[in-house]
Order: sequence, then structure tokens, then C-alpha cells
Amino acid sequence: MKNQYLLFVAFFIATITITAQQKTVSLDAIYSGTFRQSYINELHPMKDGEHYSEFVYDQETNVTKVVARSYTDSEQTQTIVNSAAIENIPFFQSYTFSDDEQKLLLLTAADRGYRYSTFGTYYVYDRKTKKATLLSENKVQEPLFSPDGSKIAYVFDNNIYVKDLLRNTTKQITFDGRKNAIINGVTDWVYEEEFAFVRAFSWNKNSDMLAFLRFDESEVPEFSMMKYDENLYPEVVTFKYPKAGEKNSKVTVQAYNFREKHICDFNIDLGDYEYIPRIQWTSDPYKLSVITLNRHQNDLKLHIIDGKEHNFAKIVLNEKNNTYIDITDNLTFLEDNSFLWTSEQDGYNHIYHYSEKGKLIKQITKGNWEVTNFYGYDAATQRLFYQSTENGSISRSIYSIKLDGSDKRLLTKYSGNNKAAFAATYKYFINTFNDKNTPNTYTLNDGKMGKVLREIKNNKALLATLKNYKIAPKEFQVLHTENGQNLNMWMIKPLNFDANKKYPLLMYQYSGPGNQQVMDRFMSSNDYWYQMLADQGYIVACIDPRGTGGKGAKFKKVTYKQLGKYEVQDQISAAKTLGNLPYIDASRIGIWGWSYGGFMSSNCLFKGGDTFKMAIAVAPVTSWRFYDSVYTERYMQTPQENPAGYDDNSPLFFADQLQGKFLLIHGTGDDNVHVQNSFRLVNALIKAGKQFDSEFYPDRTHGIYEGRGTRRQLYERMTAFIKENL
Repeated sequence: MKNQYLLFVAFFIATITITAQQKTVSLDAIYSGTFRQSYINELHPMKDGEHYSEFVYDQETNVTKVVARSYTDSEQTQTIVNSAAIENIPFFQSYTFSDDEQKLLLLTAADRGYRYSTFGTYYVYDRKTKKATLLSENKVQEPLFSPDGSKIAYVFDNNIYVKDLLRNTTKQITFDGRKNAIINGVTDWVYEEEFAFVRAFSWNKNSDMLAFLRFDESEVPEFSMMKYDENLYPEVVTFKYPKAGEKNSKVTVQAYNFREKHICDFNIDLGDYEYIPRIQWTSDPYKLSVITLNRHQNDLKLHIIDGKEHNFAKIVLNEKNNTYIDITDNLTFLEDNSFLWTSEQDGYNHIYHYSEKGKLIKQITKGNWEVTNFYGYDAATQRLFYQSTENGSISRSIYSIKLDGSDKRLLTKYSGNNKAAFAATYKYFINTFNDKNTPNTYTLNDGKMGKVLREIKNNKALLATLKNYKIAPKEFQVLHTENGQNLNMWMIKPLNFDANKKYPLLMYQYSGPGNQQVMDRFMSSNDYWYQMLADQGYIVACIDPRGTGGKGAKFKKVTYKQLGKYEVQDQISAAKTLGNLPYIDASRIGIWGWSYGGFMSSNCLFKGGDTFKMAIAVAPVTSWRFYDSVYTERYMQTPQENPAGYDDNSPLFFADQLQGKFLLIHGTGDDNVHVQNSFRLVNALIKAGKQFDSEFYPDRTHGIYEGRGTRRQLYERMTAFIKENL
């Protein structure tokens, strides 16, 4: 079935490149959902290894369900919960099982926090009684069942509470939580954004200890934004935001002991540190692992704290690096308390096995390629499962390997983008596959050898829709630039491309550390926009410069302490190299980007005025002095230590070199890259006497998507600017 589908895709691609199409891709089509893919809804592997649960929403009735399906045929075996059958809960937005799968937490009425956080009303649904009870009258954060299912911990108003489900009582664990001062159990803004987690507490497996982080952010400087809304007077929103070089929260580890009914200080013997980016109980119910980092984020320590004798912490791993160390969720403790760990210590990200005392047992994976995702370890077969770039830096494939590093198996057939969701027993996995020609295809695969057992869902309907549109193929190649770099690139040419003509070129990039935009994957909404531009006579290209991911630590970390230097050099050199091609008009080259990409496109236009005719910068960082401490100092150290690194590549200091056309765009409610960045650049451009275009979106956050029609209007504005200036 899969082979037939790929043949269909190949025929489709060949057809659309040689036949005239009825329609041109338009913004109306893009933002009306014409090209929307079909996805599998939220699903979770169930404990028996033979079933998975799926979230189902009926749009017509506004009813939500959680159903169990068999891996072997996707047939629904039972309805676990149906909102229509629960009094006072017509609709819920997500669900979480207790460990024994007899209870569920149902989230209703969620309010968005920052990037990952939500505040919501939760109900506890009991599958035996088929009744739901309100967890709390308040909107709370991050509720979590204890492993035995008897309790739920959650955070409200920066304090931790625990509800005893057997006694129907609630106990407040911490009492010092206060807005913009003390936070217990959830992370502050910068941890949420840069260490990518919100829940900062963890149950031990005996359900009698709850470890948590306490953030003292009282000395962290505050940042304020105006919220305009529809009110007569704008509202001032103030939150703690540590900019580069400023004070961070003071973070400590504590634990509540339910047997002794008191809080224990677990911070003893952790030594000097700046950050605690992860805590996690080991296989031993009374041993807690704590990761600490210094401020430069190049000295990582893994501590093991004895929860019974909590006055002692032992360092079992101390990893140091000349640049920085990335934080992941890959730490995995085995039953003997040995652990698996991923590291770039040999120049590429690989999997290592250490003893309980921290002695290296084995480097399990090795080679000039990267482990990009770690899926877990199956004790029954002593195999671990991972995703990697072994089939090329722009591809992702799934593998398994024995704990001793032997018998490696490729579990996915096709080169492109493979992503696995394994059953609890690793007997099966659902593989999500796509490549430049193939939208998401979901298959059930055997976890032992990777054999495709059946297709679950495909997007043939989308391919049939696309047959009615002008779609040009995305071409991949390695670009050999004038400055001697070999960089991954994709290019989209007009469907009626004539090598004897000259075309304007629009370059897109992001360019941030470890990021990749040149990937063998199917089209996103931006790619459809590029198809629209290609049909209007533009060539569109994207180049991943030095500093991006998929090629090892040396390639990625060359930008250390000087963000924007080598990336800008590479984009300018790439533009010049492409401008030398006979079919590209070197006098009409533009560049655009968002966030880090906006920082880059600004610099490229200001520093490469002889190369670029125009640039669009959306939500750009214009000085790393304005950005947060964790992200910025990871790559730059502090501005006090590295002032030249901050200023030599800041668009603020090169605004007077603007020659071409420049469009600056920002949302005023951006809590991430503050609009201060763009306002300061506006002032620099005014001071330099430069003319430019700008567009500001009131109250919109970093993604500029809030409000009906916002994204469409944004892309309409950018399209008009490109057409006018290229």
C-alpha cells in the first residue's frame, strides 16, 4: 500500500510540473484552509501495549471524547469518556491518565499563559463511577496524579496544593508564593521559554515525596508592556524578565515528605550554580537527580540526592564544554539506576550509558551524524530507540540499537522526515512520514524490525486538491558559496521557468543556533506563499548558514560569542553566489526572516547593501542586550564580559548603512522579543535620516496571529512590499 502511495505521489509531482494548472495559489486559499493536512488527533499509548487512546472532537455537536483504539486495526474498542454523558462538562480540551488508567484529568476553560503554560479548570473523571468532580474552584496550573493515583498536586497563585482523592481534602504545601516574587512548583518566564518546561515538581514512585523547584525572582528586573485592548485606558502588564547580564531568579530544590508532613531542603551540597534546568526521580524512590548549570552554561553537573538522608548530594556526572551544553529530556534511569545520557562530547550528539556512580559503561551510538530524538529504552529486549540524521542532515530516520551498541536496526524505509510514537511495550510504533513531495502519512510499524503493518491515515485528498493548483517542486542542493562554505539549500523556481530569463530572488532564513529550515519535509503555510510568489515570477530560496543544526557541534558552535557574524557573512555570500547564476537578476535580491531571522535580515540589508535590494524583518532582535539571559548568554556570555560580541553585530549600529528598502514589523504584545527592539531600531533609522516602512500590530504576541484575519493581512502586506521593491 505504501509503495502504491509513493508511486501515486511521484506521478502527481511529475504531472504538476509538466501540465498547465487551473488555479494559482492565493492568500485566500492559504488562509481558508484549502491546503490543510489531515492529522491524527492527540493520542497516548496505553499500558497494555496493544491500544492507544485518542482525543476526538465532534465540531457539529461540540462534544469531546477519549476513545481507545487497537494498534492492529485502529478500530475503536471502547469510549473511555464522553463529555455528553458528564453533567456540567459539555466540552474538554485535553486529558491526562492516572498511571493505572482508571482516572483522567480533563482540562476545560483553559487560559493561555506564555509559550507553554496554561491556567485551567480541571475535573477528575473516574472510569468506574463515570462521574467527574471539580479539582479546584480556581484555575490552576500543571495538575499531576501521584503514581498510585490517590493524590493530585497542582499550583495555584504560585503555591503548591495537593488534593487527596480518597478523602476529598486539599492540603496547601507552600505558603510563600507571591506574584513577581516567589514561585513554587512552576517555572519563571525565562525557564519556561528557554528550558522549555513549566511543571517544576515531580512525584517519587512511592507517592510519598514531592520534589519541587522554588524560584525567588524578587531581584529580577521587571518588564512592562502596554495592553491596548478596547479599554479607554491601556493596561500596564508587568512581569519579571531577566535580560542579558541582569539578575536571574534564585532557584532551590525542596521536597515535601508526606510521611513526616514537612518540607525538606534538598539544596544541601549542590555547590555553586546559576540554573537548575531539570529535576527527576531515579528508579530508587528516594533518590532524586538534579541537573545544575553555571551561568555560562558550559559546566553541567548531575547530582543524586538521597531523599532519606537529604543532607547529602553526590555528583555522578560533570560535563564541561568550551562553548555551551544544551539541555534535553533524554536522561533515562534504568532499573539498576544506571542511566542513559545524550551528549555532544565527541562533536556529534550521541547516546551514552553510565553506571549508577557515573562511570562510563559504553558510548552506544557513534558517527559523524546526530541523534535528534531519544524515544526510550525497552528493558525486555535491552534495546533503545532513537531518531537521527544518519541518512543525511536534512533527513530524519528511526533506529533501534542494543544497550551494548550492537545490532543497530533501521526501522523506517523512506528518506525524509520520520517521527515515531511508540507503544508502551515498544511492540509497535506509529510513524509519521513526510518529505518534500509527500504530506503526512501515518503507518503502524512493527517495533522489532520496522515492518509497515498497515497504513492508518494519508493525505491523498490534499494531493488531489493540489493537482488543481500550480505547484513547483522544491529543489535541494548543497550550495558552494563564494566564501568557501558548503551550505544546505532549497530553491523554488517558477513552474514555467526559463533558464534564459532573469528572475528576482527572495531569500528566507532563520539561522538561529541549532535550527534547521532546509529539511526534506512537506509544505507549510509559508511554502504555499512561496508557491504564490513563484507563480508571480520570483525564485525563492532558503540557505542554512553556519551555526545551524544537523551537522555536528563544530558547525553549530562556530558562532559562539558573536551571533550574527558568520551567519550574515554566509547569507551575503550565498546571495552573491546565486546572483552569479545566469537566470538570477543580481540587482533584485531580497531577504526576509522572523525573530532571529528578522535580526539576520536587518543585518544582511544594512551590511550587504551592495547585495540586497530589500529586506523584511518581523519581530527582530535588534540588540542581544535586550533579550533574555538564558538564551543570550548561552551563546554570547554576558554583555559585561563580551561587549564587542553584542555590538559588532547589532543592527542598531549599522542602521546608517541602509541603502535598500526595509519593512519592519512587530507585535506590541510580544513578551518574548519585546517591541522595544523595533522601537530602538526605528530611532536609529530616524537618527540616520533613513526612510523605511513599518507595521505594528497592537497586543499581538511574537507569532502575530491573534485576531481574525491578522495573519492574512500580515502576508498581504509583505507580498505587496515584495512586489513593489523586487
